[in-house]
Amino acid sequence: MTRAFVSGILTAAALLSTTAYAEPEIVSGPAAEPDCFAPWTAETKFFKFPKKDGPYRVALANGFIANTWRIQMIQTAKAYAAQPDVAAKLKEFKVVSTGEDVPAQISAINNFIDSGYDAIIVNAQNPTAFGPVIKRAKEAGIVLVAFDNILDTEDAINVNVDQKGLGVLWANWLAKHLPEGGKILEVRGVAGTSVDTDRHNGIHETFAATGKKWDVVEVIGKWDDPTAQKATADAIAVHKKFDGITAQGGDTGVVQAMIDAGHPFVPFGGETENGFRKFCAKHAGEGLKCSSAGTGPAQVAVAIKTAIAALEGQVVPQSIKLPLAIVEDPNFKEGQDFYPDQSDNFFVGNAFPTCGINFTAQEIMGQTKENQ
Repeated sequence: MTRAFVSGILTAAALLSTTAYAEPEIVSGPAAEPDCFAPWTAETKFFKFPKKDGPYRVALANGFIANTWRIQMIQTAKAYAAQPDVAAKLKEFKVVSTGEDVPAQISAINNFIDSGYDAIIVNAQNPTAFGPVIKRAKEAGIVLVAFDNILDTEDAINVNVDQKGLGVLWANWLAKHLPEGGKILEVRGVAGTSVDTDRHNGIHETFAATGKKWDVVEVIGKWDDPTAQKATADAIAVHKKFDGITAQGGDTGVVQAMIDAGHPFVPFGGETENGFRKFCAKHAGEGLKCSSAGTGPAQVAVAIKTAIAALEGQVVPQSIKLPLAIVEDPNFKEGQDFYPDQSDNFFVGNAFPTCGINFTAQEIMGQTKENQ
């Protein structure tokens, strides 16, 4: 063989190998289930992957696990995968949590790619650090779906609520109750994640737009009750008094720290924990005026549903916007917005009716948080 002929064969093989992989076609909308798979904006692209025969091997590559939201999210993912109509479409459902170590999460995704999984669901520790692994997944024809903490790319499907809008909502609530500004305790989440950054930016941009004077003290709560409680207690010990509070999670712990320190109840913009909402309903008359908003861990079920739809060749948006679960003072209703008999750590708002997704507390809490 001549060198040119060998070179031609290698070039052809390379072209064949790249074109053999299944990349999505960019198509016009709407999505297969438009009420469920709502595009983020009017400019959002729509994907149509080549249809793949099931049942499918799907993996969840989670990062941080040491808070109740993430634990409940893992339990919800397992509960959804166990539902008969979903289980019938799955050959295998694998779950791995790697902690706050970004390289470890990237390594886990690479392992799933090497093992030939059909789809990988990701709650990313960092929105920008996954470029090479995103490229590998795309080249391998694997459907990659990020949710909650999403990926900064258009080569994966992102499923999320408007996290920055959530920060805007909380800040507007505080501005409504503190029209002259004031001193605010901001309890942040896990540093470096897109959720923490987006919510933080929404809060501060909204405060700045009021033109009022805001003194914001930031502490790290990691969306975790014990961590947030200690951070709040330490902040109160140093600063003595706050006019308002906003917290991304661990809100039950934040209120408990206020009670333990004898801090007056103040307006609070926070998440959807059951314990937080119990406190909001109980102490509203004493000044704990709450806006409780977010999205329950059940958004992982929407991410799995999206991945399966993509594997089935259905049209899905590249970026899917989920609705927020919101309740504000004075509208906290027992048995609807909070549940006295459920754990304080249980996140309320685990239904997406437009997607046919709903869970009982027992269905979720009957699952484990461990890798599988």
